[in-house]
Amino acid sequence: MGQSKNERMLELVELLNKASRSYYQDAQEIMSNYEYDRLYDELQNLEKELGITLSNSPTVNVGYEVVSELPKERHESPMLSLDKTKEVEELKNFVGSQKVLMSWKMDGLTIVLTYRDGKLYKAVTRGNGEVGEVVTNNAKVFKNVPVQIAYRGELILRGEAVIGYHDFEKINEEIEDVDAKYKNPRNLCSGSVRQLNNQITAKRNVMFYAFTLVQADGVDFQNSRACQMEWLKAQGFTTVEYHMVTRDTVEDEVAKFSSEISKNDFPSDGLVLSYDDIAYGRSLGRTAKFPRDSYAFKWQDEIRETILREIEWSPSRTGLINPVAIFDPVELEGTTVSRASVHNISIMEELELGIGDKIEVYKANMIIPQIAENLTQSSNLTIPSVCPVCGGPTKLVTNDEVTCLYCENPACTAKQTKAFELFVSRNAMNMEGLSEATIEKFIDSGFIHSFADIFHLKEHADEICKMDGFGEKSCSNLIASIDKARKVKLPALIYALGIPGIGVANAKVLARAFHQDLDKLRAATAEELTAVDGIGEVMAQAVCDYFNDSEKMGQLDSLLKELELVLEENNEKQYLENLTFVITGSVHHFANRNELKNYIEKHGGKAAGSVSAKTSYLINNDKESTSSKNKKAKELGVSILSEEDFLDLCKKMEAGE
Repeated sequence: MGQSKNERMLELVELLNKASRSYYQDAQEIMSNYEYDRLYDELQNLEKELGITLSNSPTVNVGYEVVSELPKERHESPMLSLDKTKEVEELKNFVGSQKVLMSWKMDGLTIVLTYRDGKLYKAVTRGNGEVGEVVTNNAKVFKNVPVQIAYRGELILRGEAVIGYHDFEKINEEIEDVDAKYKNPRNLCSGSVRQLNNQITAKRNVMFYAFTLVQADGVDFQNSRACQMEWLKAQGFTTVEYHMVTRDTVEDEVAKFSSEISKNDFPSDGLVLSYDDIAYGRSLGRTAKFPRDSYAFKWQDEIRETILREIEWSPSRTGLINPVAIFDPVELEGTTVSRASVHNISIMEELELGIGDKIEVYKANMIIPQIAENLTQSSNLTIPSVCPVCGGPTKLVTNDEVTCLYCENPACTAKQTKAFELFVSRNAMNMEGLSEATIEKFIDSGFIHSFADIFHLKEHADEICKMDGFGEKSCSNLIASIDKARKVKLPALIYALGIPGIGVANAKVLARAFHQDLDKLRAATAEELTAVDGIGEVMAQAVCDYFNDSEKMGQLDSLLKELELVLEENNEKQYLENLTFVITGSVHHFANRNELKNYIEKHGGKAAGSVSAKTSYLINNDKESTSSKNKKAKELGVSILSEEDFLDLCKKMEAGE
């Protein structure tokens, strides 16, 4: 029997609530906005059809319980979400005969600020709409929040804390651990605003955009929201960009805002319309979930039908070959689009893609091209048995139920370029001026064939100066950066070699385990390597294979002649020595999981990637999680610590208790 409508409604409520919890509480996105909106609309239609609305339905709930360790505080008045539409005609109906402020709906974290006697007194997150988290210390280090204003009465205002795309990309670039990277600016902002150490927040360039004045006694705003916004500007606040609109100008203004999306540095997921007439807006009251004085407009996903013509296979440094869909060009959000990443083999198979299929494409958040649906599902694609770059054999690899395609040829040109790119990266040799494009130029010119060749680029200085993008000064800076890199610490060198599976953290573990002695590491057996906590059989074999490769060792010996290995100094107490930790889930005390790993390693501990019998503790703020790591820890009798538990343990260990 097929699924009943009641069963489908129950399923949708569970799916949407799970997605909301993940998004608002853990700053993790498990479902695209497109998919969430589609399922939400389906649920709403079912509720109308059946005349049933469940108590835990996302269509009636404001939000969820706050789960962080920050102090909680109840809002004086509930912060309701806004009713929304994707139809411009509905906006016109909302405006009616009124004047309305139209502004960006920013995609960050909503904050309530309170000022008393001209000073910032309190900052509270929206939380679940009724109870938020106190983040006053963090708000004081937002990039543009005034800590003192001219007005001396009590001022309460609401706004959105956001991190721009530029800062988001910069911060993510500095995170080598793929799992620790932030998925989008909102996730990063949520984690930054909710830090317990505001030094971390200060580094993140969090911006605050005021969008509503709640209270400012004794000020005559002439019954106008626009007047309130101008007054806030005069007090030193940055407000959201807003335009005054009428029913006749709504459509044109929506189009103007839409045209600016691609130029904005800040993330936005739509627009907000609020009546300028404050008294009129208040007179309308509210529903159980929505205020009636404001309305949200979500961008209508512009979907176009097209024909899939080709799958382009794009290799990377690791050998991963990503499928990219090539289709007949279509106009989307003002630009011509003809390609979209399919990400991996699993997604490609799930979509049942085939050449000649009729597909629907859209831009996620009006920016990133994606395939929404495959209408014909011919599933006639052939996965290539050879690499499109080098012609070497390929292999399908499945991890965590996701299947990917890899090139097995170690001499693949694509791998070579990416290997050099890793070698010169910040956490490796840290050489500036060697982009992927520049490396490709130097390879094509015959300047570099091995890592050691990079240290002889000075011999080609005359030729480099004549290359596009180079002059005497940039060439001189490049040579200086290379010379500076000759002094290197062993963990950075190990990471720079590009041994499969050996990231920054594992490189540090290996350097410490073999007492900063590269010769001992080179001579280590697989058994000796697996005895190191955090190094499994696969990693151990990869290290052995690398150091048993005569060609690679010849290149390494040549490289070592150019380098001076510098011993890593660590004056920190080693009170976590002989302890192995595994970290999972989101963190609040530390900037990210990488920072927590560094803390553990700095104090003598080891940070591993998976739970085993060698694991001393699993760190997870959600101790009751049903994640695979939690389950494994419970099976093996490994203690699960929250961050607070971990810090308490550190205090006791340091004190010798």
